[in-house]
Amino acid sequence: MSPALLLPQWAAPPGVRAACTLRGGGTSAAPWDSLNLGSHVGDDPAAVAENRRRVAEALALPAAPFWLEQVHGTHVADADALARAVPGAAAVPADAAVTRERGRVLAILVADCLPVLFASADGSVLGAAHAGWRGLAAGVLEATLVAMRVPAASVHAWLGPAIGTGQFEVGDEVRAAFLAQDAGADAAFHANARGRWQCDLLLLARRRLAAAGVRQLSGAQLCTASNPRECFSFRRDGRTGRMAALLWRD
Repeated sequence: MSPALLLPQWAAPPGVRAACTLRGGGTSAAPWDSLNLGSHVGDDPAAVAENRRRVAEALALPAAPFWLEQVHGTHVADADALARAVPGAAAVPADAAVTRERGRVLAILVADCLPVLFASADGSVLGAAHAGWRGLAAGVLEATLVAMRVPAASVHAWLGPAIGTGQFEVGDEVRAAFLAQDAGADAAFHANARGRWQCDLLLLARRRLAAAGVRQLSGAQLCTASNPRECFSFRRDGRTGRMAALLWRD
């Protein structure tokens, strides 16, 4: 079986390629079944390696992905500098990465958090970010745009699968973190019967990107928690696999 893939529908420049893996077409056993690409979630390393090989083959990746050790922060890794300094190094702690080199594959692992892919208008600079609510509130998307060093208005951004509003219940502290920076973020929070809030992570990301100057936005509109056959979801399942959003330039 071939790996299940979601190909972004966005106005990326020629030569820029992107994909987001889904759940099917891998070799991992439950609860990581089946196309788990995360090496940190307790799955059999051999299964993860085979899953990554299948994805690389299906997408004809020009190189092994530049994996990150994601920590829900705002650090942006310079994938090119790190690859030159320590070829083949293990994953670095960061929640975003940028590249200016052809054939460098950026990768973001997700299972509810939002993967955001960026491409400059001419495709010469690419960025990828992991945006859970903590990283989003702290400014990981803005930090990625700064690291790209191009006008935000010229950047194309694609928002991948993430947990949807109906499944993402949060407390007052999450709402307060966003409203402290943007009163309009109130539109992304809806009170529920339990005295908590249903949070629209995609709307929050879109507001942050628009405020930063990004005008060209598109997204997958796929809720990870509501689609167990297609997506991994940590909020839904706890022990589970990870999908990967991948971005590179030919």
